[in-house]
Amino acid sequence: MGRRVAYWRQRRGMSQQVFADRIGKSKSWVDKIERGVRRLDKYSVITELAEALSIDAGQLLGREPRRRPGLGGCLDQVEVESIRQSLERYERLGRFLEAAPIESTPIPELRGSVNYCWLAFEKGHYPVVARSLIQLLRDTPVAEDRPVGGSSADAAELMTQVYQIASTVLRKLGEAQLAWLAADRAISAANRGNDPLLAGIATTRVANALRALGRHQAALDLNVQVAHGLISEFGGENSTPAQISVYGALLLQGAMAAALAGDGTTSGDLLDSASRAANILGRDANYYYTSFGPTNVMVHRAAAFVELGEGGDALAVHDRIPPAALADLVAERRAHHHLDMTRACVQVGDMERASRHLVTADRHAPAEVRCRPVAIELIDQILHRTKGEPAQDLRRLAEEVGALN
Repeated sequence: MGRRVAYWRQRRGMSQQVFADRIGKSKSWVDKIERGVRRLDKYSVITELAEALSIDAGQLLGREPRRRPGLGGCLDQVEVESIRQSLERYERLGRFLEAAPIESTPIPELRGSVNYCWLAFEKGHYPVVARSLIQLLRDTPVAEDRPVGGSSADAAELMTQVYQIASTVLRKLGEAQLAWLAADRAISAANRGNDPLLAGIATTRVANALRALGRHQAALDLNVQVAHGLISEFGGENSTPAQISVYGALLLQGAMAAALAGDGTTSGDLLDSASRAANILGRDANYYYTSFGPTNVMVHRAAAFVELGEGGDALAVHDRIPPAALADLVAERRAHHHLDMTRACVQVGDMERASRHLVTADRHAPAEVRCRPVAIELIDQILHRTKGEPAQDLRRLAEEVGALN
């Protein structure tokens, strides 16, 4: 139980001293509880600790709540609310808001923190991402206003990346409005920097948030217009690999928007254009965290078929993806693809294969399954449509996310 106290205290961003002050105990008492030197044997004390940590007492006792848990890899509502509050703060207006001045973090240090946040995101470690975001959403605006070790433009380029990560994670969690707000901030910050490719990638975040809000045509138009503008500016096929990657990422997201709008022809055309761009690269890369290349084009082609309701075609594309190439993609992307293939299997009525894809997704990046509403819904569908007992691995997963009645 002491380890659980320490885990949740750290997730809430509290030191032992701050936590001790909140519950009216000494730092030494908290330290002994967390190390197991002192036992927690009074339920009244356990509930007091849980209240201070903004969790249910059952979570300290080892009983996770049903459905949207803090299952070791999910953001809970307290963390989402902390990100919301970070998005709503305006540290640069501190002199007008009578807020205490915040010391500016050196830009090289911020750059390291942003890179760490990207790495955590690509591995699907969303609580780590949340803690990083909350701090970075506070620090990057201050750094742009009072840059140390770099320029304001450098800080703005870091800020757009922070907003982009926030937008993507929030969209995955079903927080579409917050995702749109973060993406819109990303565009503004990108335009204050000196790197037009960051503005291109920020465009995909805005378009993805629009898709989550049901604005499929607006998302399609935005992606395609910016893609064509970028490639015209950079010189077509003579562009650098990074430029081609951003151009290709815009095309892929445009293809997904078209598929969601039910326009299979436009989706296919955009995927073909993205495939030609990927062939110029000749390999999968990760410029600007795009994971763009021939494999990711195939992954998106399969996903587009799923959105069009063509599960059989989606699975046929999946079967043509070389396993080694798929394994080279980042964990978040692999897990996302297996979730899409789970949907494809459900569409064609193959619950056994759907179970395998879902369990594979959980193995690659558990948060992609345990935190996303779409994944919980898929578990429900598979359980209800499976004849007889579900596969043991799926049953275990369903129990862990609270999907078994």
